Amino acid sequence: MRGFMVNRGWAVIFGVLALLVLGGELLSSLPSFSSSVAVAQEPDPAAPEETAKPAADSTVDPDAPSENFLIWFIGALGWRYCIAFLLISFSFVAVLVMNLLSARRDAVCPRHLADAFEAHLNEKRFQEAFDLAKADESMLGQMLAAGMAKLQQGYDKAIEAMGQVGEEENMKIEHRLSYIGLVGSISPMVGLLGTVDGMVASFMVIARSTATPKPSVLAQGVSMALITTLVGLVLAIPAIISLALLKNRFAKLVMEVGQTAGNAMSRFEGMAAKK
Repeated sequence: MRGFMVNRGWAVIFGVLALLVLGGELLSSLPSFSSSVAVAQEPDPAAPEETAKPAADSTVDPDAPSENFLIWFIGALGWRYCIAFLLISFSFVAVLVMNLLSARRDAVCPRHLADAFEAHLNEKRFQEAFDLAKADESMLGQMLAAGMAKLQQGYDKAIEAMGQVGEEENMKIEHRLSYIGLVGSISPMVGLLGTVDGMVASFMVIARSTATPKPSVLAQGVSMALITTLVGLVLAIPAIISLALLKNRFAKLVMEVGQTAGNAMSRFEGMAAKK
């Protein structure tokens, strides 16, 4: 069931990536809002003064700013960084949901399993207890099943088997959490790349211009630098916070699993020593 959920999550990510790649050309065709405003406001020196006055007195539609700001935001960000940040954001949502589902108590240390397992042991129904633990996919169930399977070889072997299963499950947890850490590390790096890219574009305008460059043209590179940094930080900060909270949550659950499994198997210590 977990493997199906993970595969389905990555299938959604790759599907979104395909849609973004197809829409990349549409985003690239969007004109930059700053450049369009510069072209619209630049007066024609050859035109008579009467034709320039209506343009200066023209008013802006009150419904236009929200749409224009979005177009300007996308245009300043650029279609490459739009695709990159959308891919990172969708991946972050996918891995966050996957880790939140895995951080449930029923997925790591279900209380109903511990109570039912203890009830079977109290009634000396060891086979039923083993079958119950083996059928459960939680970390506690896998550890109890591994310990019960090695009881015939001694109590120490059972504890060792439980420890190995616990390490494997803990490694899976860390592996899933590492994707959130990857998002928190990559997002500001992509933002920094956009910052450098935008500043380089602005300085190229200054270097290639024989006269004083227009502020609207320089603002294009500066806006890319600032917006990519902003988006990178907006993605990285929640990723870092969620990573810290989930680590604490999993650490608490793993410790509880160890205590519950150890208490359940401790009753076999004396029995194994007689064999």
